[in-house]
Parts: sequence; C-alpha cells; structure tokens
Amino acid sequence: MLDNQTHGIEDTKGTLMNLMKRVQNQASRQLDLGVSTPQMQYQIGEKGQASLILEASGGEPTRIFDVNEHCNGQIASSTGFDSRTFARLRYQYPEELSNLVNKIFMTEKKKHTLRAFAQDNGLNRHMARALVSNKFKLFDNHHLLQAVLEPLMESIANWTIVHGDITDKRMYIQFRSRDIEGSGATVNDIMASGIGLSNSEVGAGSVQCYQIVWTLACLNGQQTTNKTRKAHITSAREDSGTWELLTEEAKDADNTALILQLRDLTKAYASREMFDEVIEKMRLAHENKINGTAQEAVENLGKVINLTK
Repeated sequence: MLDNQTHGIEDTKGTLMNLMKRVQNQASRQLDLGVSTPQMQYQIGEKGQASLILEASGGEPTRIFDVNEHCNGQIASSTGFDSRTFARLRYQYPEELSNLVNKIFMTEKKKHTLRAFAQDNGLNRHMARALVSNKFKLFDNHHLLQAVLEPLMESIANWTIVHGDITDKRMYIQFRSRDIEGSGATVNDIMASGIGLSNSEVGAGSVQCYQIVWTLACLNGQQTTNKTRKAHITSAREDSGTWELLTEEAKDADNTALILQLRDLTKAYASREMFDEVIEKMRLAHENKINGTAQEAVENLGKVINLTK
C-alpha cells in the first residue's frame, strides 16, 4: 500500500523502505483482544520470563503469550506495583509474584485491550506487547504513514529521511528538505526545513507531527512550537468514557478524521511560508540585546524559572 511512496524521500541506506516493511509486517501480525483480568493468568518461568495465559472463550482456543518488558511494566502498574519492586520479585520470588498478580487479576476486575503480535510458530504462542485501557484509541504506525507520506511526496521541499526506527515502545521518523533552506540568525548559519513524526502503539506516547529546523553545519535539529500532539485516549476522554462502546465503523471514522488532520498539518509544516516564519523569528531573537551584568542576567533567569538562590 505504501511501497510506491518512498521514491524521492529515501536515503542511500534504504532506511524508509526497511522501516515501512517492518510497519507492514507488524500490521499483518497484529492481534488485539478485549480482555477482562479474570480471564488471564500470569506465570513467571525461568530467568524471569513471563507469560500470559488467556483462557478459551467464545469459541476461541486458549492462547499463550510471551510478555515483553514493556508489557510487564504495564502489568506491574495495573496491579499496583512500582516497576523496580515488580522486577525484583520477578527474578527473586517468581512463584509468589505470579500468585499475587493472579489474585489481584481475579479480585480487582478490570477491562483491558491486550495488544500482541501473532507468531507463526505452530504453538498458538504469541507475543504480548501491551496491556492498555479498553479506552485506548488504536491509531497505529501504518495510519500515521498513510497520513503523511502523500503530502511529503507532493511537497516542493524535496524531502529525504534523516532518522527512523521502530522499538518495542514507539516509532519515530525525521525528514529534512533538500530545497527549502535559508540563513538563520547569522549569515553563515544555514538552516533547512524538517518534519518529525512519532507514535506509540503500546501506550508509551502520543501521535505527534512537528516541524524541525535543521542546522546544516552539524545536522542537529531543533523542534519549533509548530507541533500537533494527539493522545491515544483523547476520544475516550471527550466521549465521557464511551469509546469502548463505539462500533468498529465509528472508530474507523474517527481514525480517518485524524488521518485527514495530520495530512493537512503536514502540508502546512512542510511549506516554505511556515519555514520562513520560523527563520524570521530566529533573526529577530538574535537581534535582541540583553543589557546588564552577567550576575544580573543569572539572577533574572533564576526568577523566571523559579530557581532557589
């Protein structure tokens, strides 16, 4: 679906194409299940490796999930443990911790969405990567790429990817324009327009699209104040906790609306006009002079950011 949209944006290492292949592979293996804690059993095996067993229900067979570190942290939070204590008990008292977590699962009933990757291993054993609220909005990495790649391709900026990766917690990508450049605060300070993206499918961050200004002398980037941030539980808050009651059709429509918003905002952040506005603010800031001694400047800064003397 996205393969043809890397032309012209790709770097010499194939970073964007490789990242997109990973996104598509993960989307094809995605397994999202609505669960109640009494359905689940938590077990800790050798060397602290944890598993979740989801009991057979509604014609579905019993499923076993290996639990990654991020999901273990969410299980700890859901059951009231701080992460350091939970980790120590996993390795030093695995049986006792398993029993206690299962007792909490059974008595303090909660509804969650279990996010996993299906494994083609013939064992019906999968990878649990997140245990999030049942109000969690499933706006995933492929949704974000769908929103931004087309406007980037259509832009006059002539983009190239600078950084990009996917971890167990999040995806991030940064682009730089080859053609939209300008002098920064000084004549020799050449700047280039940039776009940044990030998302977490597992509750470790929001959907973000933001403008970057790159300093070409050292290729360091700085974020501007032009930034869009959409939390994965925004709709749940706005709808007074009714997100989980919506049909898949309604949720898809909500995602489509966000895709369109991100598309339009990407076009704006990618424009020459918005880049020139940022550069002009930098020039004006450079011309501002601070009168007084260094001691006075330090004391005034302390007052602004509320530092003690």
